[in-house]
Amino acid sequence: QVQLVESGGGKVQPGESLRLSCAASGIILDYYAIGWFRQAPGKEREGVSCIKSSDGSTYYADSVKGRFTISRDKTENTVYLQMNSLKPEDTAVYYCAAVGGYYMDYVCGALVSGGMESWGKGTLVTVSS
Repeated sequence: QVQLVESGGGKVQPGESLRLSCAASGIILDYYAIGWFRQAPGKEREGVSCIKSSDGSTYYADSVKGRFTISRDKTENTVYLQMNSLKPEDTAVYYCAAVGGYYMDYVCGALVSGGMESWGKGTLVTVSS
């Protein structure tokens, strides 16, 4: 059974940083792409970043490029999202999600939330002065 557990959320001021963690069990990161998605109050869920299983290629939404960095530690079976220069508009619940199989490269590269197979319960990030 796949289980994804996010941690690291909190409240920070604009310009500060946070690192989110996604601990995975029931899957091996060598065979699954892991993505980060977020949902702000009153808005639809949007893709933030994803890391492929095959070669570790990374993808980012335009709104976070240059500020966020996704990485993985295979030994810990954990994926991280380093978020720097946070803005109030980054406030949202952040979810990690996993996808495997034939379409995972497409789903990951295009940050397609509907294509992800398993989801964590989310962690809240609040950016406010």
